[in-house]
Amino acid sequence: MAKRTKTKLLGTEKLHRIIDLCRSLEERGLDPFLLDVDNVLETIKELFPEWKNHDELCLDAEAVNEIASAINLQSKWVKHRSTSLHTDPFLIEEKLRKLSKEEIATLFLKSWHPTIELEQISPRSLTEAMTYWQDLVPLGKRWLRTEGSWTKTGIATKKELLAQNIIAEKEFSKELETYWHELKQKAVDGKKIEYWDFIGSETYAETANRAYMASFLVTYGYATLEIDRLEEIVYIKPHETPIPKMGNKQAVSVPIPVSLADWKAWREGRAS
Repeated sequence: MAKRTKTKLLGTEKLHRIIDLCRSLEERGLDPFLLDVDNVLETIKELFPEWKNHDELCLDAEAVNEIASAINLQSKWVKHRSTSLHTDPFLIEEKLRKLSKEEIATLFLKSWHPTIELEQISPRSLTEAMTYWQDLVPLGKRWLRTEGSWTKTGIATKKELLAQNIIAEKEFSKELETYWHELKQKAVDGKKIEYWDFIGSETYAETANRAYMASFLVTYGYATLEIDRLEEIVYIKPHETPIPKMGNKQAVSVPIPVSLADWKAWREGRAS
């Protein structure tokens, strides 16, 4: 009985997430195709046999209605793109690459509309020029030599340089590869693992440092992030070999908060 109650609670939580996601698409003007319609409909289909009372069935109907609204947004989005003659930026870039310099110059001249301004010497501008030269300090005074100050030099130890962050204890590239190999060991057979399971550590300072290094793993092509928007879980997946270039894909910045409160919540969740 307790297991069935827990399953129903998790199910209602998923329905609320689906409803919130659908509403945010319209309220915040997001890309409606962020919603995986097949996935959420499959979730609703699996949960439907669990609902017995009036409130649960109403919540299920509300989720279906919000999904229908999201599908309507997707339809409007496609119609708008098709009627406004939308062209993908990458297609334009490919066309420009195929044009010769002469053809690009011709297109530029056809679309160029410069602003023309006429300038001429007037009595006022002559007066301003004379005033400027009269007030200017003579070269002899402007180029006076200044005496330099002497500073006694010394020798800095490696410990002092490390304390001032002038040098690093490890080379950055070697340290990055160390984290990459660790990620590949934790993600067996190249599978993804939860982001916090990789960056989480015994201290908050070490956790923040691991999150910092994880961001470079993704930036330099050692790994990639996958986000389950329905479950609100972030995964990190290592590449077998680094992928320095993304081809024609446009990079997207994904902010992931790593606050002290998040770290404490992760530790408490792991302890339980």
